[in-house]
Amino acid sequence: MCGMSTNKHTIKIYPSILAANFGCLADEAKRAEQAGADGLHLDVMDGHFVPNLTIGPRVVAAINRATNLRLDIHLMIYNPFDYIERFVEAGADQITFHFEATENVEETLQYIRKCNIKAGLAFNPETSASMVIKYLDLCDMLLLMTVHPGFGGQTMERKVLDKVKFVREMANKIDLPVDIQVDGGINDQNVNDCVKAGANIIVAGTSLFNQADLRLAIEQMRKAAHISHN
Repeated sequence: MCGMSTNKHTIKIYPSILAANFGCLADEAKRAEQAGADGLHLDVMDGHFVPNLTIGPRVVAAINRATNLRLDIHLMIYNPFDYIERFVEAGADQITFHFEATENVEETLQYIRKCNIKAGLAFNPETSASMVIKYLDLCDMLLLMTVHPGFGGQTMERKVLDKVKFVREMANKIDLPVDIQVDGGINDQNVNDCVKAGANIIVAGTSLFNQADLRLAIEQMRKAAHISHN
């Protein structure tokens, strides 16, 4: 396990809609807002980049109409550039796409920012930290996947925490206020390790939406991370 990193950022909890009841997503979005979530994480999968299919722009637009929460769109699709405009129109507040899914990384990041929303870049667990550093100053947020993307309910890969620590230390070294998000297998038992390593946006699906009392689940996760809701 890696040592402690310096994390001065406000910690935010984003429930992942992938683990919600898909039969009533509008209600689930409202439930997350009323429970004190800081935003909603929406996974968009194309069945090619990852072996699963989820939602598209029309569903994002419907969720946007149901909640005032920030919509954090995570594109797990090939050719993400082609879909940026549609998700912006649907109500995205920030869009994250995968480094591994396109050869036009810089162009896509620039276009997202041109649309006046935040741009994020995601990296699979096996991708070298050196590739993350290469794009550090081009992103508003870096998403370091703590599972291989595509399905919910996986166990967190703890080796990724060393990457989180390294990236946060590099960002601090150049005084860059980039957000670092972690996604996959995050729960009350490991969220503090993620925060200590340097993550400040916590995505959690199964460990939150599977609880009967979502507000209590979010509060417990904040407590486990030794943080208070700002």
